[in-house]
Amino acid sequence: MLRESVGKLVGSFGRSYFQDAVKRNVKPVELWDALAKAGFLGVHISEKYGGGAGNGSGLADYNVVVEETAAQGCPILSLVIGSICAPIIEQHGSEALKNEWLPALADGSKRLAFAITEPNAGTNTHKVSTIAKRDGTGWKLNGNKYWTSAVDESDAIMVVARGEEVDEQGRAPLSLFIVKADAPGISMTPIETALHVPETQFMLYFDNVSLDAQALVGQEGQGLRHLFAGLNPERVCAAAINNGIARFAIEKGSQYAIDRTVWKTPIGAHQGIAHPLAKSYIAVQQARLMTARAAQLYDAGSPDAGEIANMAKFAAADASLEALDQAIQTHGGNGMAIEYGLADLWFIARLHKTAPVSREMILNFVAQHSLGLPKSY
Repeated sequence: MLRESVGKLVGSFGRSYFQDAVKRNVKPVELWDALAKAGFLGVHISEKYGGGAGNGSGLADYNVVVEETAAQGCPILSLVIGSICAPIIEQHGSEALKNEWLPALADGSKRLAFAITEPNAGTNTHKVSTIAKRDGTGWKLNGNKYWTSAVDESDAIMVVARGEEVDEQGRAPLSLFIVKADAPGISMTPIETALHVPETQFMLYFDNVSLDAQALVGQEGQGLRHLFAGLNPERVCAAAINNGIARFAIEKGSQYAIDRTVWKTPIGAHQGIAHPLAKSYIAVQQARLMTARAAQLYDAGSPDAGEIANMAKFAAADASLEALDQAIQTHGGNGMAIEYGLADLWFIARLHKTAPVSREMILNFVAQHSLGLPKSY
């Protein structure tokens, strides 16, 4: 019922609506508000805080929302951000933070951005240089972040920063802070990208940004541990976007192969067209099953959730690119035409081979933790 409801709602907007928003450089506010009004933005947030999660549901339902939205031709990256911040606040934030943010995130009245990536740290989160120095009962925040999405649409930013003390390996304890997006000392520069999405990516600069005691999420110095409440859902929702894109592509490719006739024969009758689409479909269904399993394990609190979430993201990225490529190929020259809605999905699908964690780091993780091989990095 949830999948059908989300599909019907987002389908009433459709691919052309999303493409038009991107083309005009505007935000798909009408779609976001409709998702919020229907209660879909908060299905992973506990009922206690205005969401829909209860009785073992949560990320499993949010996976459906994110995938189905993308499957209607509207891959919204901001939904992935919602999968990071809300679980971190719910699991580790103070009661005051929970009451301030969770109901507002659930009903769409407030939005958070998430700032972790830095130019010189990359995947090595221990090496972030953005620093929060103690200043009375609060902190002063200095540093910069890279590839932070949708800051211009957000009320505040969840920022990962290090403390002042550094160990013998050059690592410092991490903490998480919620910083108002318009706080004095914050500046930002848009990053020009190849992504055909409404969200803008930014380089952020923090210059002596004042933070009060209430800005801290969880415990000071425990940020790395707190992060995993949000990073595993992030992997699941990145996979969900790609699974949705793949479904959209295969549906469009298959329908074109039925409708397009050459020499009195639908091109889908030829195995050279049919078999690659069928093979892509199988790979996508495998990725979807793994993604659903990762969400289920996360909701159950299983220690295996991280392993499966990473593998699901890996599988979904590869499967979606194969499906999209084959759908484009099936369309022939029309595959390159924006009006057919496929070519401009390429880079957002390709994004998730690199982000939110690279395929190489996933292979490192699986080799070390799943297979027990020596650490290679």
